[in-house]
Amino acid sequence: MATVDQTFIHRLAVLIGEERDGLQKFIALLRQEEALLIAGKIDTLTTLAEEKTVLYRTLQRLSDDRTVMFSRVGARVSNENIRLALGSLPDALASWDDVIALATEAKERNRVNGQLIRDRLQNNQQALTTLLSAAEHPQIYGQDGQSRPTGGGRHLGSA
Repeated sequence: MATVDQTFIHRLAVLIGEERDGLQKFIALLRQEEALLIAGKIDTLTTLAEEKTVLYRTLQRLSDDRTVMFSRVGARVSNENIRLALGSLPDALASWDDVIALATEAKERNRVNGQLIRDRLQNNQQALTTLLSAAEHPQIYGQDGQSRPTGGGRHLGSA
C-alpha cells in the first residue's frame, strides 16, 4: 500500500470507530429480534425491521466510504492494508479487531434469526393448510346439533 497522510489515517480511524459502534447497535437489535421471534411477538417486528434497515444502510455507507478512501490512494480495502494504515494507532487497531468480531457475530445472529423466521413460516403454513383442508369438508353437525351424513366418500362394502 502506498504511503498515506495523517488525515487519511485519522479519517480511517474515525470510520472504523463509527462502524464498531454501529455494529454494536445492530447486534443489540438482532438480539431483540431473536427474543421477539422466540416469544412469538411478531407484531412488533415491523418497527424493529425499520430500525435494522436504517442502521444497515448507515453501516453500508461507512463501508463504502472506507472503500472510496482506499481507492483514492490506489489500494484495496483489506485487513492487511487497514492494519498497515493504522499501525501507529493501537486503539484504532483494537476497534478494527472489534469490527471483525462484531461482523462475525452479526452474521451468525442474522442467520439464526432467519432460521427462526423460516421455522415460524413453516408452522404457519402447516396450520393454514390444516384450516383450509378442514374448511373444504362439509359440516358434520347441523344447526340443531344433530349429526348429518357427510355424503361423498365410499360406503362400506362398495368397491
